[in-house]
Amino acid sequence: MSRPIPIAKTPVKTVPPSRAKAGSGRKPGKPRRKTKSLRKPKWWLIVLEGLALMVAAVLATMFVLGYSASWLSGPGFFTSLLPFAIGVVILMLAAAALLLAWSRLRGWLHGRLDYLPAALAVGLAASTGWFVMHDGYTQVFTHFRTLVGGKQEAEKVTLAHQVYAAYRRHGIGGLQKMMVRADAFNPAIVEAAKAFDVDVNLLQGIAATESSFMPRDSFDGGKGLFQITAVPKAITREAADELDVAELQVNDPRHNAFVAAATFKHYLQEMNGDLFLGLLAYNIGPRNGGLRFIMQQYGATDFVTMQPYLQTLPRDYPIRVLSYALAFKLYQKDGKLLAYEEGDNAMRIQQMGIPGL
Repeated sequence: MSRPIPIAKTPVKTVPPSRAKAGSGRKPGKPRRKTKSLRKPKWWLIVLEGLALMVAAVLATMFVLGYSASWLSGPGFFTSLLPFAIGVVILMLAAAALLLAWSRLRGWLHGRLDYLPAALAVGLAASTGWFVMHDGYTQVFTHFRTLVGGKQEAEKVTLAHQVYAAYRRHGIGGLQKMMVRADAFNPAIVEAAKAFDVDVNLLQGIAATESSFMPRDSFDGGKGLFQITAVPKAITREAADELDVAELQVNDPRHNAFVAAATFKHYLQEMNGDLFLGLLAYNIGPRNGGLRFIMQQYGATDFVTMQPYLQTLPRDYPIRVLSYALAFKLYQKDGKLLAYEEGDNAMRIQQMGIPGL
């Protein structure tokens, strides 16, 4: 009987744990750590990023449309309308391309730090805001407002330039004298403006137009600083309540200012917030049935269409009030008045803006 031949066993080499799965970068038995690129971003960072990108996109779109409208405006189909429409299509395609590029970039950024995409988006929005809001681009946004606002905005721009022209005609010397005379009455005007929530510069402009800050009784019955004449009883009662007096003394500058503020607010509301019509209604008062009746009589809908019918009424009254109000605003902001025709003053004054507009 033969014996079984023993089979030699090859010794099994054990691999030290330090060499297991060389190049894997981890020890056996330990779970693989998630990389930064796989971590879920925090929801508030995503919201912040989205809002910042939206702000940047809106500002950039307004700037591009306003800039292109400045040199493509006109009625010609091939010279203006068609090129502008093509430009809008190009703008949409560019926005889509930028959005795609951002989606790829944000993945790379998020793989390094969670907050990098949001931080870059906020920086982009801030830099875009600084660029488009720079002083030199005021006219660009004026063109954009005209583009969107259409006829109504174009009329407003035309009236605004009438105000600037009136400011220029006043002259710095005459306006400076007006500022000095107004000092004694400004506390009462400021108080009245706060009581009735109206622009203090507009009230100052009305007083300058009505009395040149030299209160007196006029031949047509006007009294005091604001030349108060016929005022509805409801308005005088409202002014008296604010002053906490039983009876108004219209020759008192403070009482006079309160009645004027209440009257102006009343007519401004009656004209649905239209500043030019509100000032015109204040000047006309209840005469001839008031401005609303006159507009209905002629079928006028705004100040521009109403102007031709004001044959015996001061059609330039709102322009004069606003030119003085602009002077008071400049004096309040800068502590001085600027000559409109000198240097870059015209741009500075237009950037400051007309009170109430």
